[in-house]
Amino acid sequence: MQESLWMQLVNYFSDHGRAFFALGREHIQVSLLALLCSAWIGITLGYLTITYKRSEKWIVSLIQILRIVPSLAVLLLLIPLMGTGTKPALIALILLGVPPILMNTITGLNHIPLSVLESAQGAGMSDRQMMWKIKFPLAAPLILTGIKTAAIEIIASATLAAKIGAGGFGEIIFTGLGLNRMDLLLIGGGAVAILAIFIGVLLDISERILFRYQFLQR
Repeated sequence: MQESLWMQLVNYFSDHGRAFFALGREHIQVSLLALLCSAWIGITLGYLTITYKRSEKWIVSLIQILRIVPSLAVLLLLIPLMGTGTKPALIALILLGVPPILMNTITGLNHIPLSVLESAQGAGMSDRQMMWKIKFPLAAPLILTGIKTAAIEIIASATLAAKIGAGGFGEIIFTGLGLNRMDLLLIGGGAVAILAIFIGVLLDISERILFRYQFLQR
């Protein structure tokens, strides 16, 4: 049985190698685009939330609601409005990726030591200078952690995008479910897992390079 499954895996890559890498390219493209949009929206909203404190309650409440709604439900709700394809899948993934980035941005900006801010004020820095030269650099490690969380969630959930015609490794998984083929389930699920782990490790290495001082203190 094990040998038969192994042969099925070998035969798949022999016959569908190009299709596999094409689906991988689609999965990475939609995930990367969703992550970039999520990072831009999350960090911008985080900045606005800190700058305009009155908006914090409303923005945080909205984000908490978005975290409760499953990405599959968002996909299904968008189909009547936007049809099928990459666009509704992209919006659903962006909605999924924004909350961890926004919440980590707010937390990072809110936890800057008061003594540091007082020193910056004493040096004559304006609010804008403090935001870009003090607050954002100090909050950057937490923001990157939020981006890492969002990246892994987006890559995993992009599998569902295949259900509405957006392509990606999800096509292999759903085909495997429909045909009850273990080899396709292993290939699709394994590819998504390996991609998520690879991105997680890549961001961990980036964190160690960009914020080396944190690891030197441990």
